[in-house]
Amino acid sequence: MSKRDDHANVRTAVRYHEAVSRFAGPEELASFLHPDAVHTQLPNILFPTGTVRGLSELVAAAQQGRTMLADQRFEVTSAVASGDRVALEAVWTGTLAVPLGDLPAGHVLRAHVAAFLEFRDGRIIAQRNYDCYEPVSPGSSD
Repeated sequence: MSKRDDHANVRTAVRYHEAVSRFAGPEELASFLHPDAVHTQLPNILFPTGTVRGLSELVAAAQQGRTMLADQRFEVTSAVASGDRVALEAVWTGTLAVPLGDLPAGHVLRAHVAAFLEFRDGRIIAQRNYDCYEPVSPGSSD
């Protein structure tokens, strides 16, 4: 992102995605999230029926990601804020640490992400993700 919005919630949203990218520990992740936080993952190739998680489930899922992925990265390409809401676009890449279905360890997944975050008291209370995964083909590692 060439010029980030100077809005405090945008800065928090970007820092949060950076923390998720580097598999930050539970305490650090929870520091970005309101105790009543709810994360909604809309249906996609990895979550065909979608998911809805509260704070403890969200932190646990992030930690589980460490076992599934060798690395991951969110490249935030744009973000805008209006009051307590942030709309963020990012490109996510994740390298599988273990096989996933027909995909071998080492396979790189890519998704174009639209995330809509709501803040309360400077922390994320709601997040909705619309992840559009690029086609996957076994045998292709990049």
